Amino acid sequence: MAGLQDQTTTVRSGEELDLAKLELFLVSHFTDKVGPLVVRQYPSGHSNLTYSVQLGSRELVLRRPPFGSKVKTAHDMGREFRVLSKLHDHYLPAPRVLLFCEDTSVLGAPFYLMEPVHGIILRSDVPPGLDFPPETARRVCESFLDNLAFLHGLDYNAIGLADLGKPQGYLERQVRGWIERYHGSKTHEIPEVETISQWIQQHMPASDAAALIHNDYKYDNVVLDPNDLTKIIGVLDWEMCTVGDPLTDLGSALAYWVDASDPPEILETRWGPTSYPGSLTRAQLVQRYAQKTGRDVSNMAFHLAFARFKIAVIVQQIYYRYHQGLTHDERFATMPHRIKLLLRAALQTAETGAI
Repeated sequence: MAGLQDQTTTVRSGEELDLAKLELFLVSHFTDKVGPLVVRQYPSGHSNLTYSVQLGSRELVLRRPPFGSKVKTAHDMGREFRVLSKLHDHYLPAPRVLLFCEDTSVLGAPFYLMEPVHGIILRSDVPPGLDFPPETARRVCESFLDNLAFLHGLDYNAIGLADLGKPQGYLERQVRGWIERYHGSKTHEIPEVETISQWIQQHMPASDAAALIHNDYKYDNVVLDPNDLTKIIGVLDWEMCTVGDPLTDLGSALAYWVDASDPPEILETRWGPTSYPGSLTRAQLVQRYAQKTGRDVSNMAFHLAFARFKIAVIVQQIYYRYHQGLTHDERFATMPHRIKLLLRAALQTAETGAI
């Protein structure tokens, strides 16, 4: 199973760290560790950057903002560190964080260090050689949904995260904010943007009771136990975590979820092997969520349409950095096509009301 776990690569051009300054910082805090410093990169993320840091025998994971980002609030390392430092004891899949550095003279931006979580991450397809029969696929789907429902059931006041967000008016602020973010990173004229923007503003439902939400919950942010794929041992990328409407969180998970019966243009946007035989459909996930939480899910079509629009904006923000020459990661070159597919999918949900 070790060969099926996430592998690091050499650091991408333009995303190198100052190793001399980093080593001085690490040695000053981990005084019992000596030996060579080796830094490699986890290549799959599109937002905050994640590095494997080996100092002698000590293995760490370093998270820092992307180079050239305009959206400072989306890459608040101090906030992400504080969330994880409080959350881990109550929610074990949250990684254990170790150290936060706000001194930008070290790496040019704030960053934090955490313990690694070694396991299997499902991306667009199941890794070659991984046994993934229909029964396993179904149970992984169930664990995926149940884990989200458990997160939403946590008492964020008792954890000490009540000040993380402002539940009152959350959905209205989200809708307004994501529309503004699109226009702040606009690079092309896309007619669907205006249509879906108007629809989500006109069809906004009343917010559900507040919960602690991840806001980017999908297969490739979930780490599975190599010895039991149905067990979740890690949930990554907490940069957008807040206190807000839990149905927006479920909507985001559904927006990343592709059913086997979806048309080809929707299948093209898949973010995980969610259409494999045995997998639950979006509708089945919603039904299971309602059973687990008792929440009213009658407005999930709105939350799915809005989530697809929001993901399109996130991709647009990432593409903006590439378009402006602030990053040279060639994975970003084809993003306008994906943005259009996501916007069309959002419109389809708005027009049909189908999950």
